[in-house]
Amino acid sequence: MTDSQHPTNTTTGPEDADAPLHRRGIKSYVIRAGRMTPAQTRGLEVVWPRLGLTIADGRQDLDALFGRQAPRVVEIGFGMGNSLIEQAERHPDTDFIGIEVHAPGVGKLLDEADKRGLTNLCVYREDALAVLEQCIPEASLTTVQLFFPDPWPKKKHHKRRIVQPAFVELIRTRLKPGGTFHMATDWEAYAEWMAEVMQAAPGYASTASQETAPYVPRPTFRPLTKFEARGEKLGHGVWDLIYRREDETC
Repeated sequence: MTDSQHPTNTTTGPEDADAPLHRRGIKSYVIRAGRMTPAQTRGLEVVWPRLGLTIADGRQDLDALFGRQAPRVVEIGFGMGNSLIEQAERHPDTDFIGIEVHAPGVGKLLDEADKRGLTNLCVYREDALAVLEQCIPEASLTTVQLFFPDPWPKKKHHKRRIVQPAFVELIRTRLKPGGTFHMATDWEAYAEWMAEVMQAAPGYASTASQETAPYVPRPTFRPLTKFEARGEKLGHGVWDLIYRREDETC
């Protein structure tokens, strides 16, 4: 389960779509301290110069970055990176960009990517909103993934949830027409929140069937994490929501 992209006033519902994405003092994540293993340290020190990106690098030409034209996937808050590594290894014809703020997870992913010889993966250790706004070109992504973000379950903390109207509108502008925004959560109340936000969001269409709407069965292309597998054994639910950008202009 990822914690990286995990908003206090009296309003507890989703914000308006034109609300500012950056408000000082309100973050959708908390950076937690953690010990670094030798492999994680190696990833940050040795592999980062090759696969790491920063906001200071500016807006990317993704074809130039990866040296080819290919489907492009951004995963926000990849945690320790197991799912993202598996996807990048399983789909060498797709390019992946991971965004995560926690050093141990970034280090682990970089170390694994290097050991497996992956060349279709780059990483930001930055705030996801800033990366999307400043670094990712409009209409450039095939998919944006947000798996198991921090649900901020307390009512007074709901405004810290990353899924807000302004956020999903930003995602829409970065998706190609026909591109998809895929969310997954193990908190039913957060799944309902996500569905409420997406139902009101312009320019999206749910991919769920009438029988399962607003949710979709767990797609086989989303790797099953150890956390999720353990939860399934305990009878915990997981809700997947996939929405397609359906308009032709940003």
